[in-house]
Amino acid sequence: MWAYESVFYQIYPLGFCGAPFENDGVEEHRILKVLDWIDHIRETGCNAVYFSPVFESDTHGYNTRDYTKIDCRLGTNEDFKKVCDALHKAGIRVVLDGVFNHVGRGFWAFRDVLEKRWDSPYKDWFHISFDGNSNYNDGLWYEGWEGHFDLVKLNLRNHDVREHIFSCVRQWREEFGIDGLRLDVAYCLDFDFLKDLHNVCKAMDPEFFILGELLHGDYARWVNPEMLDSATNYECYKGLYSSFNSMNMFEICHSLKNQFGPEQWCRYRGMHLLSFVDNHDVSRIASVLRNEKHLPLIYALMFGMPGIPCVYYGSEWGTKADKREGDPALRVSFDAPQTNELTEWISKLAKAHRESKALCYGGVAVPVLTNKQCIIERACDGERVLIAINADSEPYTAHFDARCGRAEDLINGGWHDFGGGSQLPPYSAAIWKCER
Repeated sequence: MWAYESVFYQIYPLGFCGAPFENDGVEEHRILKVLDWIDHIRETGCNAVYFSPVFESDTHGYNTRDYTKIDCRLGTNEDFKKVCDALHKAGIRVVLDGVFNHVGRGFWAFRDVLEKRWDSPYKDWFHISFDGNSNYNDGLWYEGWEGHFDLVKLNLRNHDVREHIFSCVRQWREEFGIDGLRLDVAYCLDFDFLKDLHNVCKAMDPEFFILGELLHGDYARWVNPEMLDSATNYECYKGLYSSFNSMNMFEICHSLKNQFGPEQWCRYRGMHLLSFVDNHDVSRIASVLRNEKHLPLIYALMFGMPGIPCVYYGSEWGTKADKREGDPALRVSFDAPQTNELTEWISKLAKAHRESKALCYGGVAVPVLTNKQCIIERACDGERVLIAINADSEPYTAHFDARCGRAEDLINGGWHDFGGGSQLPPYSAAIWKCER
């Protein structure tokens, strides 16, 4: 599948475009700003864009009002089609956020229920009791997502709800030519709904990519031939930054071996989970790492580990933001893209990942592992790649059986000779492609 050989770039459109938090009903063609970033996205090495919510919503995008209409704060459907067409022309795939577990209080069917009560034909679209009352004093009770009553939970067991969602997905494919979906809170979605959605998407295109947001649990329950193609790898997200902050490479390497190692019991062998160091829901990685010299190294490890790498807009040049400042701080608007040494480093990593079968499809072995250093081996179809990390302020010499005399350094350039041990400078990373 195309996604397994791709590098993603995530954009949170409402923040990226500088839209007001509250939906003011004023149509502004802000989404066209993406057109000015396409060259930057390509130069960063990404060939797929994942857009967080773009459809009409109450505030932050995850409280949908209308699945068929681009949020007026971003522009029109015609504006977004221009963006998608331009991305596709540049060789960049498009994945949209499918927020199907819940809608906003402004969702047209829920507003009909509030107005007509028992007489609304949409009363069974939600989990409603007319014997109770809500936090909004509606004179009825309804289920909200995880206690958030501005997020009205949909009844995904209802045939009409499912058909409405499926018709909207077909519209997105026809109107915008989308290449996939990222399913918000996929861990909450009904399994039968996921199976039906899978069938709808694959009927449109067998290569249609379905990614689910999963935080915990056994990802294999969702990622399988009947439901999702991929899921967010939150287990390794935590392991990545924690390994550097605690100077304990054993943590991330344990997770990688447990997920993707050669043993038959490894949980996710053959899966292609989404790898990331930050996103719209967590602090920017430059604000998380205690040592700024680890920033290039964590990206090298993220691009080198199994999975589909994803870069969050603005983090490619080291933008900082702390989750404690609130979600809007994580979802800011930049006047223009920036390029610095980190951006160029990520571009090299992305190129190495896209062009390597071993990095896209190989399993995991760890021939060298200390608290401050690790070398991870990836192999596929006769290609062997080694990802070397030295997180220490001192140089390190690794002695191990590399099974080849020398290797091409895919990100630093030149060749690496394994004779006499592998020299790793302080705070360094390398991706070595071994000679066959």
